[in-house]
Amino acid sequence: MARDGATYVCQSCGAVHSKWAGQCSACGAWNSLVEELTARPPGTLAPTRATKTRGLKFSGLEAETLAPPRIETGVSEFDRVCGSGVVPGSAILIGGDPGVGKSTLLLQVCGEAAARGASCAYISGEEAAEQIRARAARMGFSQAPVSLAAETSIRDIVDGLKREKFDLVVIDSIQTLWSDAHEAGPGSVTQVRSCVAELVRLAKKQNVAVLLVGHVTKDGQIAGPRVVEHMVDAVLSFEGERGYPFRILRAAKNRFGATDEIGVFEMVEAGLREVKNPSALFLGDSGQRAAGAAVFAGMEGSRPVLVEFQALAAPSAYGTPRRAVVGWDSGRLAMVLAVLEARCGISFAQRDVYLNVAGGLRINEPAADLAAAAALASSALDVALPQDCVVFGEVSLSGEVRSVPRMEARLKEAAKLGFRRALGPLGAVEGAPIPVTGVGRLADAISRIGEERWNS
Repeated sequence: MARDGATYVCQSCGAVHSKWAGQCSACGAWNSLVEELTARPPGTLAPTRATKTRGLKFSGLEAETLAPPRIETGVSEFDRVCGSGVVPGSAILIGGDPGVGKSTLLLQVCGEAAARGASCAYISGEEAAEQIRARAARMGFSQAPVSLAAETSIRDIVDGLKREKFDLVVIDSIQTLWSDAHEAGPGSVTQVRSCVAELVRLAKKQNVAVLLVGHVTKDGQIAGPRVVEHMVDAVLSFEGERGYPFRILRAAKNRFGATDEIGVFEMVEAGLREVKNPSALFLGDSGQRAAGAAVFAGMEGSRPVLVEFQALAAPSAYGTPRRAVVGWDSGRLAMVLAVLEARCGISFAQRDVYLNVAGGLRINEPAADLAAAAALASSALDVALPQDCVVFGEVSLSGEVRSVPRMEARLKEAAKLGFRRALGPLGAVEGAPIPVTGVGRLADAISRIGEERWNS
């Protein structure tokens, strides 16, 4: 029997139940209901007082709206993802795997912004102030005018931020905060939702930019109820593959900028170093191109990025061939393999297929289809692509190679890095900086790969 004032909250989706059950009826998760005591028994309403209401005031779409001001933090890759800077009064949620460098990134943002004259505060619920000072000294920010605090009580944090005026506040992390208005422990759905609501309200009222660090689950999703992602103005994801020093900052949601921009960093001993030219970093210094490799001219937001696709098609030792992919969608790989078999006559039925995007970058755009297909065909036929060639284009199920947006920007980036030709869809850009071999079908592209006159 449930106690008075007790509810059961699903820790996966945040649904509230009046009694315990083994499975959440909202999301289907098992053993996720946790008892939480409320400050007021269910069914009772808070006392209200009579207030004078005001009618809504409407305005038309033609009304003049000024662009929101921006705080340029000095970390250009971070500012790019946020939309040319951080907007005062906004709340930004940043998630990432443990140890990827979230705290390092935000401490660097605070240090650079404070050096440019912004008033910054760094509040940590996970580390002591001495630990933060040690990291700042290693990064070269020991003299930066950043206010530090170690606190987990949301009431004390809000009271302290109301007394002093800051331009930028970092909360590390939201899962460590707790409110005395709820009996649930820190990190629970009720506490996270309540603490985020308090901080968002503070950001709007005090016109201060609040950066919240959020933990992630084993699936890579930000822990806590999904309503938290709706409450904030931007949701950023800080990604990095183990074994690689590169870190990618992506925007999953941004009310003040684009959601397809990325920021590229390299983890070094002194912190995070901004990467101004990701293409040169992901390609590296390579000699003669081997069979199974193709350079893809892609776009990440407004930035062209060149990256190498590496494929290996080897005879399978088992009855069921293996398919493994890193940095690309596995469903997209299955589609490209099916098109190569059905439209180009290249069989992978008795071969294990491995596909890798070099450098730890993850590619999401369909324009990478032709590059992946070229790398797979190059490995299967044991024929290397030209060293000075880039590949891009979307492949349909009928085997047609379709045009992709921003072809001129892709070709300019390739020409800047020394590439002299490209393999892509028909209808190349007029006056392109490098010649483009246009193909209408995937079978034409595969035949081009083996031609002596094209490879020479």
